[in-house]
Amino acid sequence: MLVFQRNADLQAWVAQEKKDGKKIGFAPTMGALHEGHLDLVRAAAVRGDQAVVSIFVNPTQFNDPKDLEKYPRTPGRDLHLLLHAPCAAGYMPPVEEVYPPGQDLSLTIDFGALDKTMEGAFRPGHFAGMATVVNRLLDVVKPDRLYMGQKDYQQLSIVRDMIRQLDLPVALVMVPTRREPDGLAMSSRNVRLTPDMRAAAPAIYRTLLDARKRFAEMPAAKVQEWAFSELRRAGLLPEYFELVDGVSLLPVHTFSDSHFVVACTAVKAGEIRLIDNEVMKNDF
Repeated sequence: MLVFQRNADLQAWVAQEKKDGKKIGFAPTMGALHEGHLDLVRAAAVRGDQAVVSIFVNPTQFNDPKDLEKYPRTPGRDLHLLLHAPCAAGYMPPVEEVYPPGQDLSLTIDFGALDKTMEGAFRPGHFAGMATVVNRLLDVVKPDRLYMGQKDYQQLSIVRDMIRQLDLPVALVMVPTRREPDGLAMSSRNVRLTPDMRAAAPAIYRTLLDARKRFAEMPAAKVQEWAFSELRRAGLLPEYFELVDGVSLLPVHTFSDSHFVVACTAVKAGEIRLIDNEVMKNDF
């Protein structure tokens, strides 16, 4: 595995790989890697792509400076994990490579309702920063395919819309959420959970699975009310539990409102904020 810090070096390598007839698969991450991230690498390898993984803690997508400060950084461990995965290249740029001084690379796109609900309501500015850095990284790496996890479903939906609006020459591949044996979605934030909150957190996925069963029989508002009660009963503090159209992210009210419905939730487990989702219906 090669490791690059400078854009020019990475781009020279990518250009040679493409000249040799290879495809580039790219997984953008903020480090603190876990098996969910490695699944992105494996998905790229299955398609025969040369996997490139970026590790860059993007300062522009943290609306809370304390959250940025506390975000786990484990570069040595991350490289060790990538070295033992089918990863061709790691990309660990300093901030000035991603955001060169004096250049305004901010992205201004109207995402409609996609960035205004759920995470957009609770983390103002987050998706503008996320879209800017993903667009910037795509411009640097120039991959054939972009691999992103289902766990950040709203983020993935916004990136899909950005690719469409900008007509970017890259295919987006969604990789299913990797879970712990007890159902908790793998996240870099999980290491910050207290023992009590770690024991309570699997209730998030259990609630999502039970909600899927209930949604066929009751309106979304009732499912939402029940889910809030279940999460609170487990000792968690739900911020939202929304049943939305899987493309527009607009709320649905009944099972028949859409062919594709996803339940998305954000929950505070003590001081740690966790997100998760589950497909409630997919008739495509």
